[in-house]
Amino acid sequence: MASDGKKKKSGGGKKKRAELAARLDALQAEVATLDAALRELAPEPAASAPVAPPAPTAKPAKAAPQVSPLAPAAFPALPPVAGVRFAAGEAGVRYKGRKDVMLAMLAAGSVVTGVFTRSSTRAAPVRWCETLRDAPGVKGAQAILVNSGNANAFTGRSGAEAVEALAAAVSAATGAPKSGVWMASTGVIGEALPHERIAARLDELNGALSEDAGESAARAIMTTDTFPKGASEVLALDGAKVTIAGFAKGSGMIAPDMATMLGFVFTDAAIDRDLLRRMLAEASDRSFNAITVDSDTSTSDTVLVAATGKAAMDPIASRRDPRAAAFAEALERVLRDLAQQIVRDGEGATKLVAVTVTGAKSARAAKKVGLAIANSPLVKTAIAGEDPNWGRIVMAVGKSGEVADRDLLSIRFGDITVAEAGWVSPGYQEADGAAYMKRDELEIGVDLGVGTGSATVWTCDLTKRYIEINADYRS
Repeated sequence: MASDGKKKKSGGGKKKRAELAARLDALQAEVATLDAALRELAPEPAASAPVAPPAPTAKPAKAAPQVSPLAPAAFPALPPVAGVRFAAGEAGVRYKGRKDVMLAMLAAGSVVTGVFTRSSTRAAPVRWCETLRDAPGVKGAQAILVNSGNANAFTGRSGAEAVEALAAAVSAATGAPKSGVWMASTGVIGEALPHERIAARLDELNGALSEDAGESAARAIMTTDTFPKGASEVLALDGAKVTIAGFAKGSGMIAPDMATMLGFVFTDAAIDRDLLRRMLAEASDRSFNAITVDSDTSTSDTVLVAATGKAAMDPIASRRDPRAAAFAEALERVLRDLAQQIVRDGEGATKLVAVTVTGAKSARAAKKVGLAIANSPLVKTAIAGEDPNWGRIVMAVGKSGEVADRDLLSIRFGDITVAEAGWVSPGYQEADGAAYMKRDELEIGVDLGVGTGSATVWTCDLTKRYIEINADYRS
């Protein structure tokens, strides 16, 4: 009987364990269900199983940036420029799933010149282009190669070697001499340029060249830009049709001298190279060098102008030529249009602001005062908050270091006189100023009352979005 008793006890224990195991399985299933529900609400890696960091080369997908509210309705229809062809492709320099390299080919006989950043930490491509600009021009075909995602700046010997290697690769692919290969890079500073990836795409780019690929080329050079930027002018010079067309990129690190901006302008005009260089420098001072987003000057700023000479005209050889002024004015309009689009695309910008200073000792002094206002974080954040805080403009004028007379100073918002004769204007109403500040495009006027110098600069507001974009730039 004893043995029978042991068997019954053992059988009962097995049954109990089975019941407990079933209950445990049910509880575990319920826990798993609840855990899954929690993960859907607030996903996070389990503490007991940490997620391994991504490989260094893997870049998490980012949502497309929201297009600036100040952007034009669409990219303009750029007219073809005789003697110029473009192609764009994906080299995977930094970005995945988008074009990041642009090749422009210029017909034999073209002249090219440029203006560049004055930064003491200029990028390797900038130094290369400065050498080309100061050397005798080439007679054969020329090329412009641009990549985005990597600035090839502060990269030591490897940066210069990358430029040399790419110049040789472009020459081999296109037939242009190395001395006729211009380059520009934009993107992250301090990382070696994976130039082999670019070189591997050159044959493909050379085979895809087209005079109608301007927009594709403009998109390929974008970094934090939210829209591509293009502009053009068509004019008649002594009965000859002349076209000027170009594109640019830039959104942050925008401040004279130029900024993190690249600009490429093409014309079929026939013009002397040295004269074109002087015209470009003067026009840049009143356009690309008169804009600011954040007062930071880039290592990579480059503006190139190429003239193919394909228009049916005799060359413009000097300033005395009556056609020179008309061409210079049209060139400046194109550059100013591109420059203002860069400000419209200022990182996080919601307002475009023109600051005009008059009554200064000189044009140089007026521009310096204008930039002091345009670069002031206090002024820019007040604009973002739609606060007509004109006292901050008074502050910025005072800190500029230029001559100003408190009792002669006047300030206006658009047509509204805010302050004059050293005090708030008797007719000024704060409500009028607040209503004006709600506009997307603003004009701030300052008269110093001490001379005849004047200048206009362009800027944008400074918002929380600017911080978010730049805090997340490399992540």
